[in-house]
Amino acid sequence: MKTFALLPLLSSGVLAHYFFPNTVVDGVQSAEWEFIRETNNNPGAEPVEDLSSTFLRSTAWAIQVPFSSTWRACLTGRTSRPGTPSVTYGSRLTSTVTSAAHIPAFETEMREISTTIPKTLPNGDYLLRAEHIGLHAYGTPQFYIACAQVEVSGGGNGTPGPLVAFPGEYSKEDPGLAVNIYAASQPYEYPGPEVWSG
Repeated sequence: MKTFALLPLLSSGVLAHYFFPNTVVDGVQSAEWEFIRETNNNPGAEPVEDLSSTFLRSTAWAIQVPFSSTWRACLTGRTSRPGTPSVTYGSRLTSTVTSAAHIPAFETEMREISTTIPKTLPNGDYLLRAEHIGLHAYGTPQFYIACAQVEVSGGGNGTPGPLVAFPGEYSKEDPGLAVNIYAASQPYEYPGPEVWSG
């Protein structure tokens, strides 16, 4: 099975702030920003904290991935941030990209985000959007986002959904964003819709 990854890079100027400039497919790492849409926070690596900001959207070239490939987002450095859940969204590329089909990727390991491309995802060009959510500052969730452009081949005829839009999908009152990770005793509730698994 092929694997696909993103490699985040720690900023030298801000402790534990980072972005995702690289992809990895079957162990072969791309150049920085080769398949990732360069983020507006480069080089400062500041997180997005305004939930109404269009910076929450995916901000190139396409890398080809067959269906059922595993897509990973990996840190090139190590961050010690506690409470950093990860979510991956996918969006079919059209003239405007404001919505996304939620594709499963819930990995809390701090060096990578991983998801398998669903077998029934239709062929075509997509943006895969990875996000880490920093919850260490209670009441102010921090979003670290990267979008890779991928061309899916060998897919199926599924109908991804539900679709969501950024900004607009998240609220600071969402249980997964308003949680106090230092006092929480219940299982974490991820923000966003139900995962589409194909």
